Amino acid sequence: MLGSLRSIVQEVNTARDLPSVLDIIVRRVREVMHTKVCSVYLRDKQSGNYVLMATEGLNPDAVGQVHLAPGEGLVGNVATREEPINLEQAEAHPAYQYFPATGEERFSSFLGTPIIHHRSVLGVLVVQQSERRRFDEGEEAFLVTLSAQLAGVIAHAEATGALAGMGQQRSETKFTGLAASPGVAIGRAHIIAPPANLATVPYACTMDIDAELALFHQALGAARDEIRNVGERLKNDLNKEERALFDAYISMLDDNSIAVEVCERIRQQLTASRAWAEVMLEHVRRFEAMSDSYFRDRAADVRDLGARVLMHLRQQEQSQRDYPENTILIGEELTASVLAEVPRERLAGLVSVKGSANSHVAIIARAMGVPAVMGAQELPWEQVDGVDLVVDGYRGELYIHPGPELKRRYDAIVEEERELARNLDHLAKLPGETADGHRVRMWVNTGLMADVVRSLERGAEGVGLYRTEVPFLLRDRFPSEEEQREIYREQLQAFAPRPVTMRTLDIGGDKALAYFPIEETNPFLGWRGIRVTLDHPEIFLGQVRAMMKASVGLDNLRIMLPMISGVGELEAARKLVDRAYDELLDEGYQIQRPPLGIMVEVPSAVYQARELAKRVDFMSVGSNDLTQYLLAVDRNNSRVASIYHSFHPAVLQALLQVVTAGHETSTKVGICGELAGDPGGALLLVAMGYDVLSMNATNLPRVKAALREVNKSELDRLLQQVLLMESPEQIEEKLHGYLQDLGIGGLVQPKQTEPTPNS
Repeated sequence: MLGSLRSIVQEVNTARDLPSVLDIIVRRVREVMHTKVCSVYLRDKQSGNYVLMATEGLNPDAVGQVHLAPGEGLVGNVATREEPINLEQAEAHPAYQYFPATGEERFSSFLGTPIIHHRSVLGVLVVQQSERRRFDEGEEAFLVTLSAQLAGVIAHAEATGALAGMGQQRSETKFTGLAASPGVAIGRAHIIAPPANLATVPYACTMDIDAELALFHQALGAARDEIRNVGERLKNDLNKEERALFDAYISMLDDNSIAVEVCERIRQQLTASRAWAEVMLEHVRRFEAMSDSYFRDRAADVRDLGARVLMHLRQQEQSQRDYPENTILIGEELTASVLAEVPRERLAGLVSVKGSANSHVAIIARAMGVPAVMGAQELPWEQVDGVDLVVDGYRGELYIHPGPELKRRYDAIVEEERELARNLDHLAKLPGETADGHRVRMWVNTGLMADVVRSLERGAEGVGLYRTEVPFLLRDRFPSEEEQREIYREQLQAFAPRPVTMRTLDIGGDKALAYFPIEETNPFLGWRGIRVTLDHPEIFLGQVRAMMKASVGLDNLRIMLPMISGVGELEAARKLVDRAYDELLDEGYQIQRPPLGIMVEVPSAVYQARELAKRVDFMSVGSNDLTQYLLAVDRNNSRVASIYHSFHPAVLQALLQVVTAGHETSTKVGICGELAGDPGGALLLVAMGYDVLSMNATNLPRVKAALREVNKSELDRLLQQVLLMESPEQIEEKLHGYLQDLGIGGLVQPKQTEPTPNS
């Protein structure tokens, strides 16, 4: 049945809407399992009941008419128990209920499996048979497997249907993701899609049909010329079969029937890109469904041809687009380079379908003070280009077509944020210390020049993490040593005489360079951070030399090594730093040797913290990566984002162990992960004894305000209570309660009640 399973899932994945999805499921499952009936019941979000939404074998007039509450009837019992029910004689079961409208009295055997998505039962998939027989284990396993694979598709189709249904009425609709960067953004969606991926072309309409038709024919001609030129240039290097592929491409582009299909959809007010993508994907599906392997293989050629034309279409469209005021970027997976393309004054918010609150782009969003929601998996993002929306970065929610009441509530939250910021402005010139005088250094994490002014305005005493990979991410090649020197000099000068901690190049994981691709099955456990630069000493030496050159006359540079997992890596990196320093002295540069430190973000470094601390000038914990490695949670994977928790008892014990080991060797210890920017988390870190808290500039005033309200002795008692707790939720609740009791709960999020959508 494996082939049938793949075939059904593939067919469902390409369906246009929810009714099509359900029709395919009931028709194909009945056919594959040789049953008389297959039906799908879906949960109605308003009533909570399960409604018959599609059937093959029951009375079709019953669709939409049969409703079962959780626990009612066999279907309701499947939903409540969250496991299959397999019966030889359904009518003998005490939960059996007869619905005359369905005509199901003719069917005795019953097998129902729950459709579960993100721990929530979306619906129930049912097959029935006339004769009395129990479905065997293989059949039950097939239906369970199919239900699990279809759950995400159905959830997405439901969301798409909700959005399409509201298209005419422009009704308010809510989607949820993960809170990634605090704040509220009210603006207009701007879709960022891969330029040559047919499957991610946004659904968009046009009022200028003639212009779209002209654009389509222009792109078609450009693609035709491109393919001819490439074929001509390579003809002497290709054999007969390979040359025939170029001829086939030209033939398809000359095929008038494809052009007619596309033009017909454009005349129905679809944009040229969307019309082309829909038509070509339909052709791809036809080829993939063919039984002949030769023709199935041609599906890849059709997809490639579609992508070539799409590239020309998108280039034309992007050249005509502009970023409006209050732009909210939406994409399947946003990157730092995408953010850099938008003028900062026009960027209001971010929404990404993939990623989590601790992915690299989320960290940059927090540093920029831009509200963001990540992991919005159910959002049919291709269909929201240009619509009005609200992004709630506090709760991880977004609202499409927000109504007047919702806007009023969120306007009040925005004003509350501004008022809080104004009330905290006076703290900029005050030291970071507790009410009883315990001093803590308040530094910032930076990566963009835009961070500098905001950091200094908010009282930053130094830079605990300058992400040197950001300039690398914003280029199409490695920056030269001189280009790097100029960038680093700007940062060092801007903060002088305050210290600036520059982390050496930290790529890999979720920070990929387009011009230096790293393809790995598990990138977070792979070639990243110091591992890359030790393998490429020419990159490491050039960067360290540029840093040291930039510090001439300023002497406020500190160099920090990422992803150190043991003494061997540290010693190898130190030798390269020594070499770069000696080279510059020989070249006549008058520089002081900068302090050298490491990031503690790998569990092995926690257990070797004492040995490592003896060999460095300072240590700084990267709590984001340390948390993901301790908890075995990919911080970019929204499916397991709920397991990632900075207040996990194991994480707190590791943090305490590191700072204790550092102080035993008289080594200063800081932290530059996101935990330092959480007011409650920062108080725990101060109690542990951390010397430096480094965070994004946006959170600095909030953390300082919390710190100045408490006594160190009170924090010591709080820490001892927290260390006895067994769950992160319990710890988080304790910290929130503590801040509330102090009267500073508003530092965590606004006091406004949660908005409720109209629909």
